[in-house]
Amino acid sequence: MDPLIIKEIDRSINLLKKGKVILHPTDTVWGIGCHAFNAKAINKLYNIKQRSESKNMIVMLHDRNELYKYIDNVPAVAYDLMDKTSGALTIIYSNAKDNLKHVRAEDGTVAIRIVNDTFCAPLIKKLGRPMVSTSANFSGDPSPTTFRQIDEGIKESVDFVVNLFQAKLSSSKPSTLIKLEENNSFKVLRM
Repeated sequence: MDPLIIKEIDRSINLLKKGKVILHPTDTVWGIGCHAFNAKAINKLYNIKQRSESKNMIVMLHDRNELYKYIDNVPAVAYDLMDKTSGALTIIYSNAKDNLKHVRAEDGTVAIRIVNDTFCAPLIKKLGRPMVSTSANFSGDPSPTTFRQIDEGIKESVDFVVNLFQAKLSSSKPSTLIKLEENNSFKVLRM
């Protein structure tokens, strides 16, 4: 792995463990994120985003084999969707365990994405805990598809800006968003 990536991962882990919020690249758009078990950091994330706490944030995991730690019963359809969906996929589950209580929406659901990129996946693996992340924009504004499009107010509000992939000019798009229903069916909310 590139030494610069390792350095930024280690720096980010140190800050995340201290309850800090970071601006970071993901496998989709740039995100602002924090440790998933730190209520104070999650609250700061909502404040930066200027977002209602009734809305889901995304929990990011590095491996789908970690799902059992955070979801009571992962339906088989979730694995089928992961296998058959191309690109990044976020699934909304209704049966999150108590360790994700700080990120559950008012309706009790939690959104989880298994990341697959050169920064977030190794960061989360080495952290040993999930991250909470949301797009790096104020609530209601369009998601920035490149680092240059991120509002200066967001950059100034976070505790650390990851110094990777900022010059990348190609646009990305948010993940596909699917909600699992009670009867083992699902609903596509965003493509």
